[in-house]
Amino acid sequence: MLKEIFEQPYGTGETMRGRLRAGELYFSEIGLSKSEIRELEKIHIIACGSSYHAALIGKQVIEKWAGIPVEVDFSSEYRYRDKLIGKNCLVVAVTQSGETIDTLAAVREAKSKGARVIGITNVVGSTMAREADSVIYTHAGPEIGVCATKTFTAQIIIIYLMGLYLADKNGKISKGEFQKIVEELRIIPDKIQNILDRAGEIKLIAERTYKFNCFLFLGRVYNLPAAMEGALKLKEISYIHAEGYPAGEMKHGPIALTDEKTVVVGVMPFDSVYEKILSNIQEVKSRKATVFAIVSRKNKNTKKYADYIFRIPETVEGLYSILAIIPLQLYSYYIAKKLNRNVDQPRNLAKSVTVE
Repeated sequence: MLKEIFEQPYGTGETMRGRLRAGELYFSEIGLSKSEIRELEKIHIIACGSSYHAALIGKQVIEKWAGIPVEVDFSSEYRYRDKLIGKNCLVVAVTQSGETIDTLAAVREAKSKGARVIGITNVVGSTMAREADSVIYTHAGPEIGVCATKTFTAQIIIIYLMGLYLADKNGKISKGEFQKIVEELRIIPDKIQNILDRAGEIKLIAERTYKFNCFLFLGRVYNLPAAMEGALKLKEISYIHAEGYPAGEMKHGPIALTDEKTVVVGVMPFDSVYEKILSNIQEVKSRKATVFAIVSRKNKNTKKYADYIFRIPETVEGLYSILAIIPLQLYSYYIAKKLNRNVDQPRNLAKSVTVE
């Protein structure tokens, strides 16, 4: 797992390779003309587990950049509910292995209703690659550890690029904004490497907090899916109870869990909702929780309320989630190792879920 966490600069770079050329973005796999993209009424993204969290990030950037409504579903739920699929709907299925049974069944259901289906997977020749109308490969390389790490960040990269491509083709984004995001994406691998070079800082925080038995991961907007993924990672490999939650929803119930036995991990880069999540951190700190804040710049207010702080590089607002997940992966790994867990083969889990 640690090896694959450290391969993420390479994996994200390879996933982008060949798609960004001379200021243009290439995505022939989408297979839609400009007019067809402009006529899209809705995109359905279906996924499970970590891929579902990547899909939630995709929903926000596609709606923000391309102005197309996006609906995200758990594959296992999508199969059994009434689906409103029109002729101008696109279905995107995200699966690391390309063999996830619920996602494959959902794809078959969508295709039976006439939807065009694009698969996003890491495995060439997988069932998803054969059954989808077209397939977009992440190029993270083989992932042996059960928990998704490098395949997760590669999925996010593909979804970022897809959102930008759709926005460019339907004219919903200015050239200046498009180029700004493209340039930031180009250097994302370097920024991930910057975080990995400081893994020792995360290890120290993990060693000081691994004995806690309740963790709440809080985020807002783009960083909520990162918080949810951080909680999932901790649950998967350390077997500690963890919740990923919208920070603003704390006062609607979960804050009752918060006391001196709780660690609250706040994903709070300096973005448009920083002051909002800082207020939520103040609330949990007043209830004696231990606070670990992931930030993007020094701020006296964060330092006032956080017991531990880790700084990620600054970027444009929509891209913070891919940087925030790196320290969360490391944090879960170091806690699990401190508890002597088998991080590569956690109990009760399989790399690919091929049965219902």
